[in-house]
Amino acid sequence: MTAHKTGTREEWLAARLDLLEAEKALTRRSDEVARRRQELPWVRIDKQYRFETEAGTASLADLFGGRSQLVIYHFMFGPDYEAGCPSCSAIADGFNGSVVHLANHDVSFFAVSRAPLEKLQTYKQRMGWSFPWASSFDSDFNYDFGVAHTKEEWESGAVEYNFRTEDLRLPETGEENPFVAEITSNVGTDWPTYRREGPGVSAFTLDDGVVYHTYSAYARGLDGLWGMYQWLDRAPLGRNEAGFWWRRHDEYDSH
Repeated sequence: MTAHKTGTREEWLAARLDLLEAEKALTRRSDEVARRRQELPWVRIDKQYRFETEAGTASLADLFGGRSQLVIYHFMFGPDYEAGCPSCSAIADGFNGSVVHLANHDVSFFAVSRAPLEKLQTYKQRMGWSFPWASSFDSDFNYDFGVAHTKEEWESGAVEYNFRTEDLRLPETGEENPFVAEITSNVGTDWPTYRREGPGVSAFTLDDGVVYHTYSAYARGLDGLWGMYQWLDRAPLGRNEAGFWWRRHDEYDSH
């Protein structure tokens, strides 16, 4: 017999209506936060960044593709990775189908990673994705937007990530952590190589030929982009996470 609270349909409805008020308040609060994102000051980008894309070498302005807005997902795929980060891959499964809708709302989309373009294209084909993916291999872009860290920064224990200074180095026993061991072996690296990259999202606008940075988010600021989490949050047991439970979509056992 279930250990969870049970009740009548009438009791469920009363509790559901009470929850509905909380959900409506959360929706209104989310709308307010979205407006505040859009009210952030724009920062002019004068530095010239170069990317390698399927269409050839491109500037940041080129990535807009004739549109006025650009959203970039900073996908964790470093030059020494053998495969893309499984967490970023789960997020990509969610946004892959959204690109066409964004494009028809004056928003261009690119994933950007430091791995060479050939690696990105091979992995993209394996995953069956269609979104555009650019390599910033020879660019400062990922460093300047807080999602890549130099070896010196790492070793100093003072990495700037998610708007604060963090020490991302593991304690001496860290490599024995099963979660760490599994996620690093999953991309074919060790922890320092893996975590010198970080996930994030950044938004830009192109106004009168000038590119402006408008927004960035990192870490749990990306929760809303994990499409599967939105479904799990509505399932009876919620996220119910235990260790490294998710996989690339072609690595699950068939059922």
